Amino acid sequence: MSSEYFEQLICDIKDYPQPGVVFKDITPLIADADGFHAAVDDICKHFADAGITKVVGAEARGFLLGAPVAYQLHAGFVPARKPGKLPREVISESYDLEYGSNELEMHKDALCPNDRVLIVDDLVATGGTAVASAHLIERTGAELIGFAFLLELAFLHPREIISREFSQELYTLVKVN
Repeated sequence: MSSEYFEQLICDIKDYPQPGVVFKDITPLIADADGFHAAVDDICKHFADAGITKVVGAEARGFLLGAPVAYQLHAGFVPARKPGKLPREVISESYDLEYGSNELEMHKDALCPNDRVLIVDDLVATGGTAVASAHLIERTGAELIGFAFLLELAFLHPREIISREFSQELYTLVKVN
């Protein structure tokens, strides 16, 4: 499917979650069986030969794409969650958002040095969540293979921000300039 097809299924919500922010609502896309299937298939096709063993998805919308991508790639899924949501020993990383800051946690034993990891999220804006996820992966000794996003807010320059620290491929289905 074309990026235009995906774009038609994403709604802009002005001033959410705060004034001045245009929220990209992907729920119509994931509610559309063909659109959701095509988005997952596209990411999986792109990384099919990369030997991915684990997919990391950030809370919460990263779970929506990351889990089916992991399933289709026959890989495990590892959630990167907000503080206090995981029951065992965790590692954590703080990061900045387009409209604030947050922290991600991952179980300390979720990845091992033999893992080849793909980060999957619905959207990349400032790159903060992606960089924090990548730092968590680095700390486990696993190998980061790449980043995959449904939507890239290119006007916020996430590729430049991510590439300051990571040289792995950043793959997106839709770019918003």
